[in-house]
Amino acid sequence: MSEEITEVVTEDTEFVGAYPQIAQKYKNGDELTDEELDTVADVAIAVLRDLLGFFDAADSPIDEYDGDEGELILDVTAPNLAVLIGRHGRTLESLQTMFQLLVSRKLGFRYPVAVDVEGYKSRRRDKVVSMAQSAASRAARQHGSVNLPPMTPYERRLIHIALRDDTRVETHSEGVDADRHVVIVAL
Repeated sequence: MSEEITEVVTEDTEFVGAYPQIAQKYKNGDELTDEELDTVADVAIAVLRDLLGFFDAADSPIDEYDGDEGELILDVTAPNLAVLIGRHGRTLESLQTMFQLLVSRKLGFRYPVAVDVEGYKSRRRDKVVSMAQSAASRAARQHGSVNLPPMTPYERRLIHIALRDDTRVETHSEGVDADRHVVIVAL
């Protein structure tokens, strides 16, 4: 399967930077029009469908919506797609990385587009935010620090965002690679 995926990455080189006007506008910080956003979404959905084809899921329904941080979220909804999530979301994380690279290459710029499967990331986000708030309360109550378990970069980012306005605590990440985790410190 890795050879097939490599072919997808390399055979699409004629699409590199296929949208220079949109890329320049986005890089300048200008707001994209609805039509330009639709183009970004169409490109992202086409890339996702190509990737889903490797899992015999190219015809799966894809819900499209805006995220809290301004990103485009594509949620694949179909039964029996647990293989796309993998253990602890690792496969989904890898799929996200490959997907983002392919979309960026086709667009000619990096637009924030996230892939979710059956709302897994949404449920996980809620759980991580709840964990962050509990840990922040515990750190504040004990006037100390709380080390959270190792998490993915996405999950660590969720913790930092969830607690950035909490005046009782501050957060930072420690550790290396798979052992990197968030530390919540009472102020």
